[in-house]
Amino acid sequence: MKKAHVPRSAFISNGKKKSSLAKKPSHMIELRLRIASNTEELMHVRKFVSEAAKQFGFGDDDINNIALAVDEACTNIIKHAYNYAEDQDINVVVTMNKTEFQVQIVDHGKHFDPERVQMPEMKEYLSHYKRGGLGMYLMKKLVDKVEYSIQPKQNVVRLTKYLHHGVSR
Repeated sequence: MKKAHVPRSAFISNGKKKSSLAKKPSHMIELRLRIASNTEELMHVRKFVSEAAKQFGFGDDDINNIALAVDEACTNIIKHAYNYAEDQDINVVVTMNKTEFQVQIVDHGKHFDPERVQMPEMKEYLSHYKRGGLGMYLMKKLVDKVEYSIQPKQNVVRLTKYLHHGVSR
């Protein structure tokens, strides 16, 4: 089995560096990455999440979908929660068990109420050549579950993708 390259700032839950992952873990594994709130850091997040998803057993399409959903969530945080302030942190936590791959993206910025965002009517959206505003729509189409948690001092976006053995979408 190939060993996964895990970024320097990725850790398992007990805080020790981990240099490889089991392909399909039977127990829970947690990896963490902290980045600055800067769009130039997004490539590190995409690589981190993609490598973890590959080792978990996802095919290329699912890996790309997960990476794009996480990229969208981080971009929304940079743009809306932090108003492009580059001195803030975004924490990305990947948790894996037998069939569930979950990515939590945590920020300490401005709170966000997902209930206030309406899903776009795609025909109308495309006919007016609009730009932006598709982040939540894309995330919901790319992963199996999107959850938001607003806590007193932090916001959490939780993206979940289930591994369907023998089927990669």
